[in-house]
Amino acid sequence: MRRKWICALLCISFVIPFAACAVKENSSYGDGGLQKGAYKEFITVDVYDEFANYQGVQSGWFAKAVKDRFHMELNFIAPNVSGGGDTLYQTRAAAGSLGDLILINTSNGKFKELVESGLVMDCTEFIKEKEIMKHYGDAVRKTNELTQSDGIYGFPNSISSQPATVSSESLDPVFGPYIRWDYYKKAGCPEMKNLADFLDVLEQMQRLAREEEGDDDIYAVSLFRSWDYSMMNNAKQIACMYGYDEQGFILARADGQDYQNIADKDSLYIKALRFLNEANARGLVNPESVSQDYDNWLSGYDSGKVLYSPWPWAGQSTYNTASNKAAGRGFMMAAVKDMRILSYGCWPQGDSARVIAIGKGTKDPQRLADFIDWLYSPEGIEMSGQANGAAGPKGLTWDIGEDEKPVLTAFGKQALPNNPARVPEDYGGGRWDAGVSALNFRTVNLAETDPVTGYPYDYLCWESVREDTRSALDADWSSTMGADTAMEYLEQHDMLLTAPGANYSTPAEDANITTVRDQCKKTVIDYSWRMIFAPMDEFDALLTEMQHTLKGLGYDAVCSVDLKNAKDQAAAREEVAERTAEKKNP
Repeated sequence: MRRKWICALLCISFVIPFAACAVKENSSYGDGGLQKGAYKEFITVDVYDEFANYQGVQSGWFAKAVKDRFHMELNFIAPNVSGGGDTLYQTRAAAGSLGDLILINTSNGKFKELVESGLVMDCTEFIKEKEIMKHYGDAVRKTNELTQSDGIYGFPNSISSQPATVSSESLDPVFGPYIRWDYYKKAGCPEMKNLADFLDVLEQMQRLAREEEGDDDIYAVSLFRSWDYSMMNNAKQIACMYGYDEQGFILARADGQDYQNIADKDSLYIKALRFLNEANARGLVNPESVSQDYDNWLSGYDSGKVLYSPWPWAGQSTYNTASNKAAGRGFMMAAVKDMRILSYGCWPQGDSARVIAIGKGTKDPQRLADFIDWLYSPEGIEMSGQANGAAGPKGLTWDIGEDEKPVLTAFGKQALPNNPARVPEDYGGGRWDAGVSALNFRTVNLAETDPVTGYPYDYLCWESVREDTRSALDADWSSTMGADTAMEYLEQHDMLLTAPGANYSTPAEDANITTVRDQCKKTVIDYSWRMIFAPMDEFDALLTEMQHTLKGLGYDAVCSVDLKNAKDQAAAREEVAERTAEKKNP
C-alpha cells in the first residue's frame, strides 16, 4: 500500500527540507535572475535535439515565454523527425557544428567525443555563479566526469533528491499495457494471464469498437518507425512490460538477473515480433504502420482509431479529455498477470545518459547559459517540463488558491495535459498542445517539490487535481482494480521491477564495432518489420535468414561489447543501491 498516498508522501518528504529555503529559492531562482530587456539583439538558436519529435521553429506559448525572457527563438533540428539518426549526427559533426544548443544521448562515449572534437563549449565561466550550480552542482560535476576533461560541458537529465532505488514515476509507470478501458469493460474485463490472452482481448475490443462506431478503420494496434534505433522500438515495449530494457542488442533485466540476445529465437524481442505478427494476421494492426511517422501514429489516438498504447501518455494525453472521461471513455492500464513492468529509479546524481550542452562557436554563449540555468529553475521546470507532466505557466494553467495550495485554472482544466485549447494572445495564442516545449528534456524529476508551491511539479499529484479530476472512468477503474493508481496496483501485486538510477553511460567503442553495429541495426530493423507483416508461416524462415545475415556481418562481436556494457550498468546499479541502503540504515 506504499503507493496509496504516494503524492502526499512526496509532498511531506520534500516540503520539510525545502521549507526553510523556499523564500530564498523563490527570490533567487524564480526568473533565473534575468532582467527584462537584457538581450538587445534578437537571435535564432539552432537546437540539435536527439529527443525532440518536432523539427522547425518552436511556436506558441513556450516560444513566447522564451522570446520574452531571452529575446530569441528555438529552431529544432531533430534526427527523430528528419530520419537522419547517426547519419545526421556524423554529417553535422564533420561540418564542425551540431548546433548552438545540443541535447544528446551520451552513449558510446559521445559526450567525451564532443568535448575532444571541440563541438561543445566549456561553460564554467558562464555558469559558475548561476543558481543551477548552487542547487545541482554535484550532479553537474559528476556528469562532466564522463568527459575526462576539466570544465563544465553539459548538464544532466532528471536530477532528483530521492534515493536511486525509489521509482521515479508517481501515478503511472513509463511502460505498460494501456488500453481503451470502455471497450475492455464491454468485453467483460476478462482475465489476461499472458500475452496470448492479451491478444484475444484486443481482438474482442476491436470487434466491439467497430460495431459500436461503425468504422472499419479502428485498429487494436498501431506502429511507427521514427524511434527505431538498435531494434524496432514498438516491439521492444513488450520486453519493458517484463522488466527488460535495451543495451545495444542485449535485453537486460532491471535487477541484473538475466541478459538476452535479441536475435535468439526465445528472446522477449522475438516473442514480441511473434505477438505483433499474429496480431497482424488477425487484422489487428493498422496497415498504415509501415509508412507512419510519430505524428501520424499519435493522431490515431486523438481520433479514437487505436485501442492499445505501450505508454500511458500516448492515449491518455490525447484521448482522455474531461468529456471522454466523464462518459467513462479513455485509456487505462490493464493487468496482464505475468507482467513485471520496468520502472526507472531516481537519479540522485542526474541521468548522465542525456545531457544538454552549448555548441562551440555559438554567437551568445552567456545567453544560452542563462537559458539553461532557467530550464533548471522552478519556472523553467514548470514550463519546459510540461511535456512530461509539469503544470505549465503560472497564471495561465494554474495558480495558488485561497487555501495557499496550487490549483488548476479554468483554462488549465481545458488544456492539460495536451489538448487543443486556444491559448490567450497574451500568452502567445494558437493551440495549447502545439505550443508545448519541443525540447523533450526533463531537467529535474517532476516528483521533486516546486518551492513556489510546496507540492510536486507533477500537477497530477496535487490534492486539488486528484479531487477535481476524478471522473467516471477513474472511479470505474479503481473499483475494478482495487487501487487508486496504476503504480499502487503494480506494487500491491509485485508487478514492478525498478532499475536503480545509476549514473552510467556506455563508453566509446572500437570504430570497427561501430561500423558492424550500424549494418546490424539496419538488418534487425528491416527484418523485424518484414516479420510482423509476413504471413505467419513465413515468420521462422525470415528469422533464420536474419540470424544468418547478422552472423555474417559480425553481430556476435557487437553483442559481446553490449553484454559487457549491460553487466557494467548492472554493477553500477548495484553499487548505487547499496549506497542508498547505507544512507537509509547508517
